[in-house]
Amino acid sequence: MRPERAWLVLLALTLAGCSPWRDKDGAPATTPPPSAGSADSGTCHDEPRSRSGNPPFYEVFGERYHVLPSNRGYVERGVASWYGTKFHGKATATGEAYDMHAMTAAHKTLPLPACVEVVNLSNGRRIIVRVNDRGPFVDNRIIDLSYAAAHILDMVRDGTALVEVRSLNGSATLDSTAAATGDAPARAMFVQAGAFSDRANADRQAEWLNQFELGTVQIRTVKRGDDTLVYRVWVGPVPDVERFDATVAKLDELGIRDAHLAVDP
Repeated sequence: MRPERAWLVLLALTLAGCSPWRDKDGAPATTPPPSAGSADSGTCHDEPRSRSGNPPFYEVFGERYHVLPSNRGYVERGVASWYGTKFHGKATATGEAYDMHAMTAAHKTLPLPACVEVVNLSNGRRIIVRVNDRGPFVDNRIIDLSYAAAHILDMVRDGTALVEVRSLNGSATLDSTAAATGDAPARAMFVQAGAFSDRANADRQAEWLNQFELGTVQIRTVKRGDDTLVYRVWVGPVPDVERFDATVAKLDELGIRDAHLAVDP
């Protein structure tokens, strides 16, 4: 059986035993993960694509996902989750055994393996992880972190966090003090409902959204590299995942399908 087909079969069997996705997962009773100041808090380097886990596209729960041709330039903000004991020792999409104490992650579309930096936008903690698995297959989640990675970002108890994920190229090592320092003032976070080159269109969307009691609706003006202006419609602030999810869900009901997390510069 070809590696790609074998991986898809393995993924289907794994998901068949998970309803809902990653139900009854949790943290280990013992064996603490690496501390934020340890050497394991972030080291990664470029690797060839794995033979398994990189089909042009695949489908899960009726949704089709297209694997990116490259991780260069990838930046996304959204909700991170984590997975632990239920999947410890089981095969990842690359065929490696999942180790919840290692600094790894799952992503739906990045080529495998890949190196990314993850920043918890609520406290400033940051880590580098090696992406070697697929997921999370839950609406509004952009990355699934190992237990160890989630512990360092201080998101184990809550289960989720608002994060920024940025791809890294070449060898990357996170200074241990950068991960350990953390606990920086939280950056104000919003949901971006739209972006327009015409200010009048932004004004119309903002006026329309104001009638739905989503929170404060504002327009942020940003100058792009070519000196043109873009007018972004922001709703919020959204202080936590619960508020973010609720706002995105409401916007989806209103027909706005591409709402995403935005942060103050």
